[in-house]
Amino acid sequence: MKPKNIGIQMTDKALLFINGVPPENLPDTINYSLIACSDGAFHYLKEKGFPLEKLDFISGDFDSHSGKDETIYHEKFIFTPDQNKTDFEKSLEIIKERGYKEVDVYGGSGGEMDHFLGNLTVAFIFKDDLKITFFDDHSHYFFAPNILVLNDVKNKLISLYPFPKAENITTKGLKWSLIKENLEITNRIGTRNFAQENSVTIEFDTGNLVVFIGN
Repeated sequence: MKPKNIGIQMTDKALLFINGVPPENLPDTINYSLIACSDGAFHYLKEKGFPLEKLDFISGDFDSHSGKDETIYHEKFIFTPDQNKTDFEKSLEIIKERGYKEVDVYGGSGGEMDHFLGNLTVAFIFKDDLKITFFDDHSHYFFAPNILVLNDVKNKLISLYPFPKAENITTKGLKWSLIKENLEITNRIGTRNFAQENSVTIEFDTGNLVVFIGN
């Protein structure tokens, strides 16, 4: 894939906007070699003055788009009418097919909470193929690997959320430490903790754990 900025080293990372609550501040696009959005997110990007020519593709059924949009951005539209999958899921499939392994997602939280939970479930489905990190105006969050080291996080809010459980969790650098302990959605979760050190280590043996890091 050709870089879009001569002289700038691009990463093989994708940026995806989906149709949750729009971010107050749009991210810098310079570090992404693919930029995409769902057709619902297209509208808020347009309203916020995002340079739409930077989009590599727009995925959706396009039932809310005007003829003008279709004329200008026709070559970027990828028609994905499958109602058995969410727009987020369909967009991730395209990104995966294009060979990407890492994607940052904006617009994945807020608003109707069933959408937020649905987006977490989609991220869980893809977690072995794509490193997905969600960003919103409060935090960023992701499914953690079994050994995770966080740097430059002193005094930040750190929440551990089992999905639905994670076992033998040990942490270093948090205010309330865990030592070979289990978290389970129906019993005990690990939200609203804080980093006491600049570097925090989180390890667990089995299960799935979503880590939230406050801004």
